[in-house]
Amino acid sequence: MHLISHNFKPSERAVFGFDTFFILRYISISNRFLLFTIYPCHTISPVKGGFSMEVGRIIDPANTPLSLTNDGRLEIVFIGVGSAFALGHNQTNFLIIKGDQHIMVDFGMTGPKALAEVAGLKVTDLEFILPTHSHADHVGGIECLALTNRYVGQRFLNKPKLCMVISEEYQRILWDYTLRGGLEYNEEEKDTRRLSFSDYFRVIRPTWKTNQPREIFEVEVGGIHLEIFRTNHIPEQAENWEASFVSFGLFIDGRVFISGDTKFDRDLINLYASRAEMMFHDVQFFPGAVHAPLADLRTLPEEVKSRMLLMHYADNWQSQDASGFYGWAQQGIRYIF
Repeated sequence: MHLISHNFKPSERAVFGFDTFFILRYISISNRFLLFTIYPCHTISPVKGGFSMEVGRIIDPANTPLSLTNDGRLEIVFIGVGSAFALGHNQTNFLIIKGDQHIMVDFGMTGPKALAEVAGLKVTDLEFILPTHSHADHVGGIECLALTNRYVGQRFLNKPKLCMVISEEYQRILWDYTLRGGLEYNEEEKDTRRLSFSDYFRVIRPTWKTNQPREIFEVEVGGIHLEIFRTNHIPEQAENWEASFVSFGLFIDGRVFISGDTKFDRDLINLYASRAEMMFHDVQFFPGAVHAPLADLRTLPEEVKSRMLLMHYADNWQSQDASGFYGWAQQGIRYIF
């Protein structure tokens, strides 16, 4: 819990909802009130000119440029929440920020542009990356990230070599089947050695967590604790995570569950639901295929859905019924815990 204080500005109005306190700010150019901040609150006390409250999380629009450091609270910022083929939103990639540490989780085809437009940041600002699986909406921008870091960031901006959080198995897969073609032949040493993964990335290697119901790795990155769990994403015919290709989701600081790309997997949700303050879950709007159908997610207990934000959604999301869920994850919002 955190104690939050706020002094009202003349342009602001307060609105109470169920277990939620909204601040609306008047925008003169558009002649309307727009959402400024959401406080899911536990206790609230009026004070002269404002209020103070105890909150478990804060939902706040991100200022640009987004700061990649903060006061030590856990912060999640999506630079995209859309599916691989969405046009209305960027692809689902997000930043974890805590203290002096940041981690860019996935960096897809829209990553470089989304980072600039949503967060006001440059590719050279990123120093840590964690890819969850090898679809282009999750790793399609890593080549740009690696080349910019090596030939601009390190040479002219005194930036360190990029650091990637990745298992040994997935490092081999990502390099050999995705990154190698665009990164290996950019230089040739006198001994004819071509560039390799280690020329572009330092590595933080997660360790295998034993005695778990599925493959789970864990790692501490600058005060951010991650459980990195296997998901059942592809192929469509895979009946469980063991039969599927490598893909991962995250449980962050023992507080926030982010499913990654996955089919509906009740066992996975049950594994983390009782421990998670907030759950961000992959969604699609039709049965079958390789993501979690909204109809299946609706079968979850009300108490679980009330803490679940839906992400990785298609452009027709506004016509879908998400009643009972916490809502839709939004890009450009700071989720602070």
